[in-house]
Amino acid sequence: MPVTPEQQADVDALRSEQNLTLRAVSSGMENHLYKIYPVLDHGFIRVIDYMGDDAAICQAARVSYGRGTKSVQNDEGLIRYLMRHWHSTPFEMCELKLHVKLPVFVARQWIRHRTANVNEYSARYSILDREFYIPEPEALAAQSVVNNQGRGEVLTGQEAETVLRLLKDDSSQAYDHYEQMISQEGQKGLARELARMNLPANIYTQWYWKVDLHNLLHFLRLRADAHAQYEIRVYADEICKVVSDWVPFAYTAFEDYRLGGATLSSKALDCVKRMIKGESVTKETSGMSAGEWREFSALLD
Repeated sequence: MPVTPEQQADVDALRSEQNLTLRAVSSGMENHLYKIYPVLDHGFIRVIDYMGDDAAICQAARVSYGRGTKSVQNDEGLIRYLMRHWHSTPFEMCELKLHVKLPVFVARQWIRHRTANVNEYSARYSILDREFYIPEPEALAAQSVVNNQGRGEVLTGQEAETVLRLLKDDSSQAYDHYEQMISQEGQKGLARELARMNLPANIYTQWYWKVDLHNLLHFLRLRADAHAQYEIRVYADEICKVVSDWVPFAYTAFEDYRLGGATLSSKALDCVKRMIKGESVTKETSGMSAGEWREFSALLD
């Protein structure tokens, strides 16, 4: 999604304002404030505000005053300890507020993370824009034969062309009818809160989303995962870039222990111990179900 001149002017105006503050700031996050980062064909994320930094996490962990740490090395070591041992409260002391533009069906997945504060664009008061998410051809895929909530092989040829045409035509027709219902010349027109019910789930909405760092990292652990739906994963990927600049020590620990780490069941851990001792472990001798063994084997590949 290209940034319009009006949007860029708004960003430039906000970033030109200089405010003196006594609170701790993150130089990495200051560089992101208000900037628009495009996602999908019409979506974006941008940072509106934030609170805290790596030092704030350490300060809360020690229940101290001032900077809360004596050296950078101590900061990083403490944060890694907190992440490693699932001590979540200190991470809740940092907060992030984002402005997000996203398709409605992505928003319905996103809102399942119920630990944030959300204020969404109201289609009761305002008219929605004629903007719909239309996937790129490489994102059109058939239903997975392994995962009931995932996608499999990419559609090609005439089938892909037909799907794209239907998506575009249905979206356009639904919006045409939406406009007709709310603005019939010479008629009262249908209330906006009712006319919106005919719009498809790929229309774009916007919201402000404020969340603490602990719950944000939980969101990213699920939505930046390779198994997450592509359309929400690309938003998570952009947020990851922002968070890595905001709290670099916390994000590095998150990458090590959450994104790049794995949790093993007692049976899986027992299999690892047996393998280390040189024993050949198979699905039949592992004590795991077929699904558990498949996932365990994938971790070791």
